[in-house]
Amino acid sequence: MLVEAKNIVKTFGNVAVLKGINMAVNASEIVAIVGASGAGKTTLLQILGTLDTADTGQLWIEGELIQNLSSKKLAQVRNKKIGFVFQFHNLLPEFTAVENICIPAFIGGTPKREAEAKAMQLLDFLKLTHRANHKPGALSGGEQQRIAVARSLINNPMVILADEPSGNLDSANAAALHQLFFDLRNAFKQTFVIVTHNQSLAAMADKVVTISDGVVI
Repeated sequence: MLVEAKNIVKTFGNVAVLKGINMAVNASEIVAIVGASGAGKTTLLQILGTLDTADTGQLWIEGELIQNLSSKKLAQVRNKKIGFVFQFHNLLPEFTAVENICIPAFIGGTPKREAEAKAMQLLDFLKLTHRANHKPGALSGGEQQRIAVARSLINNPMVILADEPSGNLDSANAAALHQLFFDLRNAFKQTFVIVTHNQSLAAMADKVVTISDGVVI
């Protein structure tokens, strides 16, 4: 089991957003988290990604209890083991596609030549090598989001967490992005946890976690 959340509780002020969430993610699994707006999906994803902490409950990543880790060790886990894809690609406009992809690798201490070689391999898989030296402003929305996916893959993470990754795309680009997730799973045994409102993506997933009123139903 790669990720396991046990009895996760999270409140903001007087509002209980998560009221005891239990879920598990296995290797090479594509998990969709669905529910109405405000149900707590993004909050849960941020806790799974160690970007936020639960008030109570336990988060295990590859058998390691995250609450026991120092902030330095936690940052290393986040950089090496978890990839992130957001609704808005969050590419840095002053850098090229290949430079944007390399950023997590540079943060993790990977040598420049090695990081760039891996980035070009990913661009080749995505059929975007011809866009390697283009900055985000010269890329289409679908291309930008695929570059963001490549960035999430650069450190060979054990799991990629995606928050409404196709929410800002038209239907054709959204469908292509959804298929890409499954292609990556099939090619690299990659694991995904995806918060989505897209019913077709949820229907394709191996597992669907539905959150309502702060609990899994």
